[in-house]
Amino acid sequence: MNSSDLPGANVTPVCYSIKSPPFKYHPTVASIYYSSIFSTLGLSSNLIAFIVLLKSFRRTHNRSRSSFLIFLGGLVVTDFMGLLVTGLIVVSYYVTHFNWRELDPNCHFCNFMGMSMVFYGLCPLLLGAAMATERFIGINLPFARSASAPKRRTVSMVLMVWMTAGCIALLPLTGIGSYHIQIPGSWCFFNISSEGNDLAFSLLFSLVGLICITASFLLNTVSVVTLIKVCCGQDSAQRRRDHEVEMMVQLILIMTIASVCWCPLLIYILMSVVTAAPVSVEKILFGIRMATCNQIFDPWIYIVFQVSWLRRVKSNVKI
Repeated sequence: MNSSDLPGANVTPVCYSIKSPPFKYHPTVASIYYSSIFSTLGLSSNLIAFIVLLKSFRRTHNRSRSSFLIFLGGLVVTDFMGLLVTGLIVVSYYVTHFNWRELDPNCHFCNFMGMSMVFYGLCPLLLGAAMATERFIGINLPFARSASAPKRRTVSMVLMVWMTAGCIALLPLTGIGSYHIQIPGSWCFFNISSEGNDLAFSLLFSLVGLICITASFLLNTVSVVTLIKVCCGQDSAQRRRDHEVEMMVQLILIMTIASVCWCPLLIYILMSVVTAAPVSVEKILFGIRMATCNQIFDPWIYIVFQVSWLRRVKSNVKI
């Protein structure tokens, strides 16, 4: 009996069952430079942001601000690790042009990258919704907040977000959805399809992201309206809300950047699976690149605002 006659000898692994390298699609020089430059820029930006946040956290004595900085720290760590993991794989492919079928015959490496793409993609959106919820409670229902160990509660919320995103990323390994190599062969992602379990996971990913963005928008809108009423009311002299105004401005900018960067991809995935339209490689690549920009632009919000806040603290101390 030949080895080819053995059961399962010629079975194509799941991640190569729809698309199999090498692809006829050839990445442009711009794509190669985009991956390397943006990965380097994003990693350095998030590293600077983490240092700035750490210094700010050590100086602050406000409970609500400490909680907010913990959320920002979780967001920075998530963005940094997302760029590090996915960026290393993509840049390594462009540099070495390794053969996926030889390097990863059983799809373990592809599944890992697909899980990373989903996990590090959903985490910023879930964290944005959690931050909006925390600020909503802090501004609109201040007496409902637990006065004891707010930092521990915030850390628990960040861990819960990571756990939720991790559970969703693991679903394709249980049969709900599937990870596949994607054109031009430098990355893996879940199969965007209007059939079977791939439909269920595509809907789950896009709806979770869009619901997080929508919830952030609604909660932040209510919080801003409440904050305006408080700051412009008769008791504005007794209730200084400078730090809360600054936190809300940062949160709104974070929400706006996330919406602009993620909505094209999320809406396109949702429309593709609902209408059963053919998936465009160019549109998916554009959506992924837009989503990557979120991890690059976010840290500069923290850097600019935290540096300005630290300077203001130092000036007040001198006075």
